[in-house]
Amino acid sequence: MITPELVDAAATPYAPLIGAATLMRCAFYRDDLRPIGEMLLARAQANPDDANAWLDASFVLQLLGQREAGLDVQHHALATRALYALPAPARTPTLNLLVLMGPGDFMANTPIEFLLQTSDIAAQVQYLTLDLPLPEQVPDHDVLFVAIAQSDANAPLLRDVAQMLDGWPRPVVNRPERIGHLSRDGAHAKLAGATGVLMPQTVRVARATAEQLAGGALDLQALLPGAAFPLIVRPLDSHAGTDLHKVDDAAALRGYLAAQASREFYLAPFVDYSGPDGQFRKYRIVLIEGKPFICHLAISMHWMVHYLNAGMDDSAAKRAEEAAGMAEFDTGFAQRHAAALADIDARIGLPYLGIDCAETRDGRLLIFEVDNAMVVHAMDDPGKYPYKGPVMDKVFRAFEAMLHRAARAA
Repeated sequence: MITPELVDAAATPYAPLIGAATLMRCAFYRDDLRPIGEMLLARAQANPDDANAWLDASFVLQLLGQREAGLDVQHHALATRALYALPAPARTPTLNLLVLMGPGDFMANTPIEFLLQTSDIAAQVQYLTLDLPLPEQVPDHDVLFVAIAQSDANAPLLRDVAQMLDGWPRPVVNRPERIGHLSRDGAHAKLAGATGVLMPQTVRVARATAEQLAGGALDLQALLPGAAFPLIVRPLDSHAGTDLHKVDDAAALRGYLAAQASREFYLAPFVDYSGPDGQFRKYRIVLIEGKPFICHLAISMHWMVHYLNAGMDDSAAKRAEEAAGMAEFDTGFAQRHAAALADIDARIGLPYLGIDCAETRDGRLLIFEVDNAMVVHAMDDPGKYPYKGPVMDKVFRAFEAMLHRAARAA
């Protein structure tokens, strides 16, 4: 929430970075960020070398829905300076972390500030672009964490970073060459045949191919053997349900394509994962060194479940079910799917990994997405969600412990 301290930080030239997590928390609680954004832009224009002001302003613009303007301001920030100190840790630092990020919106990198907010870890972010390689000298650090997410735009950057980090003298957490496998079709290829796992075959198609399918010139079996309508369709590199649709037949696919400008799409069979009560339940979990932790359980009557639109705020019954699911996670969900989660961990090979998933009617683990950049946070109102704080604290402590173990192992 916007406090006098936050206002002072926004107005003070060359002040430390406010950071994405603090600003996102304000947006989450529906605070009006426009005055903060205006202060930051005025400060940046008055002090063109004040990179913190430019970067914070870029966060605010994106949170206000002005994505392209925010990315333009971010470009200016990174041209001014590529290295940023994240807000100071809550406790005396005992470990120095260097985080590698690429340019882009909030889905372009692991939102690591949320994971570190209660830690004793001091972190600096080194931004990289294809035109801005890793400098010859970087700050001394105990552990390096690669936060760059998989996307078509990031694929060349991940390849370059993998070469840069070959023989790196410090421990590296989340190797870029493994992140590169997390596209929707790449993840399916990695997880095909995994124990107790169902991840529907996902294919990447050009618009012309999708139009042939929609027009009847191409048989679905040629793209997805054994599949049938309905299908799930989404533009390439879309997240958070943006332009994600279920199409029941070829005519619905034609209508969808007519409304979309994208040149490439992902197609996958739809799996009905509703429970006996007709509701859909989606879990967000993270694997930290292979151990699963629950972050949320969203319950909705609609198949496309997102926590913010699932009506959790308005339903005490849903929150009670989530609380019970969290309390019983280690002995329930995690035990039921222990073999599946262990196989996923072995195949993906990332010490930190997010998974959006559900349970099928026949007891398998249905995977929607595996990603290193899912938002994991503790912003929910403790009055309505008193059970979530301790659960998320376990996640944050496990993440912190992972980094300390990596440093000790060196």
